[in-house]
Amino acid sequence: MSKGADTREAILDHALRLASEVGLEGLTIGRLAEALELSKSGLFAHFGSKEALQVAVLDHAAGRFANAVVKPALTAPRGEARLRALFERWLAWPGEVALPGGCIFVQASAELDDRPGAARQRLAELERAWLDTIARMIRGAQDEGQLDPGLDPDQLAFELHGAMLSWHHAVRLLHDAAGGARAHAALERLLAASRPVPPQRSTP
Repeated sequence: MSKGADTREAILDHALRLASEVGLEGLTIGRLAEALELSKSGLFAHFGSKEALQVAVLDHAAGRFANAVVKPALTAPRGEARLRALFERWLAWPGEVALPGGCIFVQASAELDDRPGAARQRLAELERAWLDTIARMIRGAQDEGQLDPGLDPDQLAFELHGAMLSWHHAVRLLHDAAGGARAHAALERLLAASRPVPPQRSTP
């Protein structure tokens, strides 16, 4: 990696941590320059605008997310084990990549859901890709015979994602000590309800 790429990577690491605390809307080139003790003109040369900085931070976060969540989960055996690993890695990832404000994607979703622009568009693309990843792992579990072949993978992905978001809300906003246990209970209930129903034996 070149020196320029290293510098940009370090800037984006700091920007990601800052955005997790102040939000993407609170992340400005001026604020980031002050935090890094750099010139605004130097940062402007890297990103060009606040919105371009926001998109760059989202892409940087997506890379960190893939390394912390998706790639490790893919090392688990295909099927339920991989789905469980994905769920666990999602719960752990803000701590592993040092996001003091929690999951940047959850925070950005609340900020950008009704704000048209490049940052909202990029976030929506990343969220759809994440749901597709969950659904793909569900299909893998169906292929392994561990989940009902007739269930809708997109629906189960929606419900699993809902449990993850509920965990974030419980832990970050409510400081609910039972949030982790409730998230795992939701996971177990969803998986149990999604397994194939054994064929009933006919009585002679």
